[in-house]
Amino acid sequence: MSTDNSTQFSRTPALIALGLALLLVLGVLFGARYVSDQAGRTPVQISELPGTDSDNPTCAAVLEELPEEVAGLQRAELAEPVPAGTAAWISGQQDELTLRCGVNLPFQYTALSEIQEIAGTEWLQVVDPTAGDSLETWYTVNRSPNIALTLYRVSEDALAMDTAAPAADLAAALATVAEEKVQPFPTPLADMAEVADPGERCAELMNNLPESFGSDLTYTRADIEGTGLNPETAAAWISTGLEPVVLHCGVEPPANYRAGETLNQVNEIPWFEDTTLANGTTSSTWFALGRDIDIAVNVPQASGNSAVVTLGEAIAAHTAEQ
Repeated sequence: MSTDNSTQFSRTPALIALGLALLLVLGVLFGARYVSDQAGRTPVQISELPGTDSDNPTCAAVLEELPEEVAGLQRAELAEPVPAGTAAWISGQQDELTLRCGVNLPFQYTALSEIQEIAGTEWLQVVDPTAGDSLETWYTVNRSPNIALTLYRVSEDALAMDTAAPAADLAAALATVAEEKVQPFPTPLADMAEVADPGERCAELMNNLPESFGSDLTYTRADIEGTGLNPETAAAWISTGLEPVVLHCGVEPPANYRAGETLNQVNEIPWFEDTTLANGTTSSTWFALGRDIDIAVNVPQASGNSAVVTLGEAIAAHTAEQ
């Protein structure tokens, strides 16, 4: 009898320790869930954008139809002051989806843009080219007023999310917005003046341009029919979600070039960069100088040096020096 009691008492500390360990695990799990839930309820700050149509009555109607859950994210409270026509969804990992109604489309929307149709709505995808950033925005291009969805991904679950999922979950709300195709902005360099009869001097270059370039972000040759570009003197390369690279051979000399301007020497070609500052574009126009014909290239920030280097090599090999 005494032996059994001794054994029972010797087990007591172990049982107490096990019970405390289980309570600790439960406490950690509960605490993590609480912190996650609190993060999901943190008010989301959305800045107000100038020049929008967010006060449009249609935007108010869209907000009334929005679901509480989109692509696994929960509807969030917005921090004051709340801009008109906005909503947000968030997860405990701080993945965030914001909706803006009545926005202006970026100048990136041109006849070269790749448009995706999801549940009856046509979308333009615009990604942030910054390395390591997961920010992307989708714009409706066949609805009036325009609507933008911006997705900021943090967790692995969000990174694996089908980009079409948010648009599909919002299809019912977007169906309340009238269909109206938005006219694309002019294609880069399409309206640039040409010298007389540039085709013959540009022919060799146009026949020897690369089909693709770039490593981390690959640009591929695009069909330019219907874009306003002349295939005898122009070519374009596109990459999903990014601004296009466009080459135009036989253009007039750069109007903003002055003697003494700083040039960028890349291999055999001296380049003059004419910076374009506009809402919705990171592109600038680079002019290849020192050849027997002037050539302009629309170079977006995302393409980095690959466009200038690769196209510069083709220009050096297939045009004559001045």
